[in-house]
Amino acid sequence: MGISIAEPKHESHSVITPIPLMQLATAFWAFKTLATAVDMDLFTRLSSTPMTAGETAHWFRIEERPAEMLLTGCAGLGLLGKQNGRYSNTPLAEEFLVRGARYYFGGVVTMFNRRLYSGWDKLPEAMSTNRPTTWNPDKQASLFEGSDPAMMQTFWQACHSLSIFTARALSDAIDFKPFHKLLDVGGGSGAFDIELCQRYPSLSATVYDLPFVTEIAEERIAEAGLSGRISAQPGDFFADPKYPAGHDVILLSMIMHDWSEQEDRAILRKCYETLPPGGAVVICELLVNDDKTGPAPAALMSLNMLIETVDGRNYTAAELSGWLENIGYNNIRVVWFEAAGANGAVIGYKPK
Repeated sequence: MGISIAEPKHESHSVITPIPLMQLATAFWAFKTLATAVDMDLFTRLSSTPMTAGETAHWFRIEERPAEMLLTGCAGLGLLGKQNGRYSNTPLAEEFLVRGARYYFGGVVTMFNRRLYSGWDKLPEAMSTNRPTTWNPDKQASLFEGSDPAMMQTFWQACHSLSIFTARALSDAIDFKPFHKLLDVGGGSGAFDIELCQRYPSLSATVYDLPFVTEIAEERIAEAGLSGRISAQPGDFFADPKYPAGHDVILLSMIMHDWSEQEDRAILRKCYETLPPGGAVVICELLVNDDKTGPAPAALMSLNMLIETVDGRNYTAAELSGWLENIGYNNIRVVWFEAAGANGAVIGYKPK
């Protein structure tokens, strides 16, 4: 008689475990590992000279135990590889975390570490007071002014790095060929303008932002060799009664989440008054889905606005589209894409 082997029982549904909660609860471990390595400039050093744990300890004048732990941690995160006992950068770290690289991302990490990390630690305070925790509205006009100069330099470096690849994704998702002159309202360092003008040779642009910001933009534009096609015009998009004229497309790149609905409507209305018939406004943002259940990057960025702004939050495509329609824009559409700083754009046209 043969031996009967019982078939394994298959559960009709997967077993729920606390593993996802553990991953959420320890997410800051990964971030602080990355931030510490960036702060030490570990990846820049390993770019030229792969090192053992002992050699790393000697170079950074620390004990071998923490050196080995940090190297192991970075390797576990996919930032370092190991061969013949020596650690070296993976392609990801080599491309984005070596200081001086064209697309250096370390500024984003440093800004998050030195500015946002402590603000998020005070999230319960922000929840109870409905006030930002990274700056004091009673002492500063805005989060962009009056802060430590070194911190603000880090902030703008981070914004430039984050914006470069977001602009590239936007240029792939939307055809800017029909447009000739772009106005970048609140354009910061000019990263979007640089990437778009490099992609579209017939396009020229104006970066419109506060005076101290346009100085930064002019430096970046000159470095890119685009001073002949991109200009920087200082101004205040709230205080100025009108925006610079002569542009057939206006870009609002990661601007709307900083402000209240009333303030955003005012910005969109001024854009409408500035545009010629047939001109367009492009709102590039991390968009919350219409039923406000995610996606996680947009939802958490919105919560970040609680600790960073007085009235800002991330909006849905439906909300932005509704405002555009109410002001008078037509042919409104939403384009989705994937990038570090945004996941979509809402586009509206001024009727001809």
